[in-house]
Amino acid sequence: MRANLIAGLDIGTTKTCALIAELLSDGRRRPELKVLGVGQSRTGGVRREVVTNIEETTESIRRAVKEAELMAGVEVDRVWVAIGGDHIDARTSMGVVAVGGDEINRGDLQRVHEVARAVPLPPDREFLHAIPQEYEVDHQKGIKDPIGMSGTRLEAEVYLVTCASSAATNLRKAVNRAGYKVQALVLSPLATARAVLTEDEKEVGVALVGVGAATTEVCAYQEGKIRHIGVLPLGGDTVTNDLVRGLSIPFAEAQRAKERHGVAFAQLVDPQETVELPGPGPGQTRHVARELIAHIVEQRMDEIFGLAQQELEKAEVMDRLGAGIVLTGGTMALNGILEMAQQCFAAPVRVGVPSEGLSGLADSVARPRFSTVTGLCLYGADRFHETGEGASTLSSNWLTRIGAWVREFF
Repeated sequence: MRANLIAGLDIGTTKTCALIAELLSDGRRRPELKVLGVGQSRTGGVRREVVTNIEETTESIRRAVKEAELMAGVEVDRVWVAIGGDHIDARTSMGVVAVGGDEINRGDLQRVHEVARAVPLPPDREFLHAIPQEYEVDHQKGIKDPIGMSGTRLEAEVYLVTCASSAATNLRKAVNRAGYKVQALVLSPLATARAVLTEDEKEVGVALVGVGAATTEVCAYQEGKIRHIGVLPLGGDTVTNDLVRGLSIPFAEAQRAKERHGVAFAQLVDPQETVELPGPGPGQTRHVARELIAHIVEQRMDEIFGLAQQELEKAEVMDRLGAGIVLTGGTMALNGILEMAQQCFAAPVRVGVPSEGLSGLADSVARPRFSTVTGLCLYGADRFHETGEGASTLSSNWLTRIGAWVREFF
């Protein structure tokens, strides 16, 4: 029997990724995961990170998780699921309580968190996360762990993240219909940050810019705390749509042209180079300057990065990013994307890929598009490390095989 399996599920607008890993518990300060299996499928029934067709989304989930289970040789019954989109809202809330005894204990901590969470919430919204930022004891600020300290007044700064109830409900419903339990919904930028940012970067100041298919997520950290989370309504599909109009080709061909010939920094392209694209009639082809494709991609990526910088400036964190900008997401596979970003941002830039805390088939997820799903597993491992909950203990024995067959038919 294989125990302590952690599974992550990232349901994007164009693709669904699943990852299964084994938690290695040998006294490490931070959990380490052994990657066992990865699965991908084309997403159906999702628009702008929100489920629009339950049945199509369910089938995408089932295919991705099944592929991961087949590679891993195990089966899981629960998954940590990413949620994102422009319906996400985040804000800081403060809580204050009087300390009950001679020193601060976990009960005091729980009470101050409850006070900070006691904010009016519309009926169409639900809480995703309440993330403690720092504490203040008798007006002494900057405390990260007040347990055991003496004082009479405890104050907590908590970062509250909420989402649209309908979006969360439909996501859970699609996962449940695929035959799996949702262990928890996790905000996409938080999961991604867990996979590609280091604690040192979060301390000195860093911004994560994740360019997905439909949206671009911006997340900033400073002094180890989340300072800002924002979602921009542009992504990789926006670039593809520009190619559709600029080259007069179908969306599928434009996506293929972007992946094969796209360059985000036009200066890297030979002006004499041409590529072959479908012509106006069946079976016809035509030659197009690769530099034209690069100019179309570059203009849109320049706009996306420009909006991300404006988001960071509006949040007043742009000038405090000592560790610079970390780029991630499937669009970061474009050639020249790093050179393009270095020209746009007045800060150090790197492309983030999952690496720390991973073993096994770690090389199979060492790409930007797997950042979120890997972060989900690491996030789940952290929670299991703290609470002992959230892991699956199923394996490839005959009982779980029967369970899989039952899920297929019902």
